[in-house]
Amino acid sequence: MNRRSASCPLALLLAVALCAADEPPPPKETFELDGHRAFVIAAPKPDTNRSWVWYAPTLPSLPGAGHQWYFERLLKAGISIAGFDLGEVRGSPASSEKFTFFYDEMVRRGYSSKPVLLGQSRGGLMMLAWGMRHPDKITAFTGIYPVCNLASWPLKNSKKSVLTDYGLPEDEFVENLARYNPVDNLQGLLKNRVPIFIVHGDSDTVVPYADNAQIIKQRYEAGGGSITVKLIPGEGHKVSPSFFECQELVDFVIAKTSGGK
Repeated sequence: MNRRSASCPLALLLAVALCAADEPPPPKETFELDGHRAFVIAAPKPDTNRSWVWYAPTLPSLPGAGHQWYFERLLKAGISIAGFDLGEVRGSPASSEKFTFFYDEMVRRGYSSKPVLLGQSRGGLMMLAWGMRHPDKITAFTGIYPVCNLASWPLKNSKKSVLTDYGLPEDEFVENLARYNPVDNLQGLLKNRVPIFIVHGDSDTVVPYADNAQIIKQRYEAGGGSITVKLIPGEGHKVSPSFFECQELVDFVIAKTSGGK
């Protein structure tokens, strides 16, 4: 494979909604892996586990300056932040396994073998799709209005990217939807007792709560899993302190990386 060049398309729909105008904070290190850009912001004083948060979507405009509040607090707690830019992927087996290249590289560099996944919007789908295939390799999943359901925003508003990523015609993809859909594949996460924290708005019309986080919550609780959803009244799919200065999310990550379940 070509590990020297990277060219990742940027869909406009959610880039506008997700602080596309912000410049990403300067990372401590960037590198190329399998032809794609990766970044690591290393904690100045790492905790004993060399914990890290795996953020998605990593794109030319994301993470952005709007994430600084989270990053400052996580770094201060000894938790590094990292991400891998595969472009506008939608959780297919093939793109999920490319994320594994990045996971393996982070572990090779001495970071924890069980990161906390942080998926924002369609990054939630990226991280959940990888997590459901590798539930023994994660400490926890966190989400900021995450896409959890392929039948929601992906098929309704991003069908071309979905079918391109999965390499399937629409009828075949829909016929096998339950095979690929994170909301239908929670068994591994439940078996490995992976805790979940999600912050979502009850007025989100882009990634509707009822079609995404609410389904995860209902099914995870029914399976005996640990999940907390902070539902923000009157808030939609936007950059606001409700989502980007959520102290409960920070507290959750710090507690889980410290060994608490």
